[in-house]
Parts: sequence; structure tokens; C-alpha cells
Amino acid sequence: MPTTISVFTASIGAGHDVPANVLAGALRERGATVDVVDGLEVAGPLARATIDRASSLDSAVGRVAFEAAYLLGTGLAPLRRAGSKLVERAMGGRLEDHLSAHPADVVVSTYPLWSELFGRMRSAGTLTAPAVSAITDLAALRYWAHPGIDLHLLTHPESEPEVRWIAGPHTRVEAVHGLTDPRFGDPPERLAARAELELPSRGALVVVSGGGWGVGDLRGATDTALHYGANTVVVLVGYNDGAREQMQAAYGADDRVQVWGFTDRMVTLLSAADVLIHSTAGLTVLEALICDCRVISYGWARGHIRPNNTAYERLGMVSVAKNRPQLAHALVHALAAPPVGPQRRELPTAAELVLGLVEPVPIHAA
Repeated sequence: MPTTISVFTASIGAGHDVPANVLAGALRERGATVDVVDGLEVAGPLARATIDRASSLDSAVGRVAFEAAYLLGTGLAPLRRAGSKLVERAMGGRLEDHLSAHPADVVVSTYPLWSELFGRMRSAGTLTAPAVSAITDLAALRYWAHPGIDLHLLTHPESEPEVRWIAGPHTRVEAVHGLTDPRFGDPPERLAARAELELPSRGALVVVSGGGWGVGDLRGATDTALHYGANTVVVLVGYNDGAREQMQAAYGADDRVQVWGFTDRMVTLLSAADVLIHSTAGLTVLEALICDCRVISYGWARGHIRPNNTAYERLGMVSVAKNRPQLAHALVHALAAPPVGPQRRELPTAAELVLGLVEPVPIHAA
């Protein structure tokens, strides 16, 4: 019987769905039966309404809600424990029922709330299958990591100390490939990428990204890029139709600016770009570094993005700009800096390690 894997995501942005689908594809190639589950659908309408609303961030209310949820969930220990228990009571039973009805040999989470819940369920004995947390952030890992999790997969090896601090010194932690688009394993050369996308071959190309949510100071980043050396700017607004309309109204007559929605051509675009100005941290930063594209984090330092920015600066991975003058300075420096080459390490694949959690079935002689 094939190994059965359940991969739980949360459909609130590509940052959780893409790793889930990439991992699922790799597992299927190795013969596993994989079910990609939107945990929000399983957890019920209250979870969908609450988390979706917290992710509607292009309003003052949405931004405050996002910040407040993060502070309450990660601040004082009593509040954090109370919040975890509330989430467990509200959603844990539904997840348990789903897994009882759809048993799996291994359960994987690409969303921190599910990782927390699966860790609690493993510790309580209500989840018997091994649980994996596929961590795509660099820092702020309070819910990504848990003592009950059997295997923590990291996109950033630098995250290991924080995971061990949360989950314990003996928890299993592995840095891996296989949570990003496989095409990042062999990104195209810059000129070839520009030709494929029909972008100018000469001059500086800057990508301004608001992530899947399309948030941040996209207008300020675009103006700064145009003023301080960019010949072409591609603005990514994700699924945010309001941001798309605003940016098209502002730059529709400027042939130096292209406004894109969600795209599956990130490997080619980041390979074509000299600099990425990105608002929401996460997997896109790693993808840009793989493609030898310098990164500036700017425009939306809220919630978990703030400690991620601090970690980027501490590790010297990414420039962080807190305002437009700092952005201008960082951009001038990034455009003048020599290429450093693709940043890719030799690591095991996530699919291999997930399948390694399944005990082989003994073969008995007839």
C-alpha cells in the first residue's frame, strides 16, 4: 500500500500554498499518495472568517488586527498560553476528526497554527502519525516550532537555534531544499530571463513586491526605485485587486513600470532582476537570494515581519529600510554592488526526510 501523506496549508497567501504544493508534487513523484488540505476549510467557518479577516491588510482595521493578533499570540506567556488553548478548543477537534476520517502515515504543516496544533496533539497522544512542521520564515517561530513535532524542516539553516530554544535542545531539525519551486534549482541567466519575459536587456531592473497580500508602501518603493537608478520596475500586487487598480492608475502611462498580479514566473522574474524590494519577508526573500538578486525589506514591518527583519540584518542577509530615505540609500548601494552569485547550499530534500519518517514494513518470507 502506498505511503499516505496529508499536507496542511492555509489558503491566505502563496507563502503557505506554494510550499505545500511543491512538497506534495515531490512526494507523489516518489510514489506517495498525498492529500493537500486547506486547514481553514477543516477548522470551520469561524477560523476562515477570523484568519481571512486578519489577512485583509489593506485597511487601517486590518493592519491593527494583524498587529494585535501577533502581539497577543507571542507576547506575555500567560496570554500566549491562553491563546494557544483557545485555538486548540476552537479548531483542534475538527482537525482530529478530519485525520480520523482520512488517516495518514505522516502529517505535514506549512502554516504555523496547524504546526502548533499538531504538536499539541502529538504530545497529548491524540495524533499517532508523525508530525512535520515545514518552516518557511527565518525568525518569529513561536507557533512553527513545538516540542511535540517530530521533524522541523527549515528553509533557512540559520533558524535552527530559535527552533531548539522553543521545541527543546533534542528536537529534530533539518535544513532542506524542496519547499520552493523546483525551477529555483537551476535559475536562468539574467539576460536569458529578461528575454523570456520580454523585459529590457539593458539597465537596472527592480522588482517591488507586496507579497501575495499586495501590502506595503508600493507607491513609495516604486517612486524611489525610479528616482534612484531603476530603468524598469515590475510591481507585484499579488491577489490585491485594490492595489492593482491604484498602481495602474498611478503608473499606467509610464512605460518604465509594469504592474503584475500573482505570477507563477517568479524564478524567471527574480533571475531577471537586479534588486527585489519586498514587504512581507518569507520565502520570496530566499528565492531572490538563490537567483543572485539583492533584497531590501521595506514597506510593511508589522507582526512577525518585524523580528524577521531584525534577523535579516543581524545575519547580513538582507538590507532593511524603515523609511524612504533609508530605502534610497539601500537601493543605491545594492545597484552598485558586484554580483555575489546564486546563494544555494547542498541540503537534503524535504520529501526524502518526510518519507523517512514512515517505518518500512517488514517483508516476511512465504
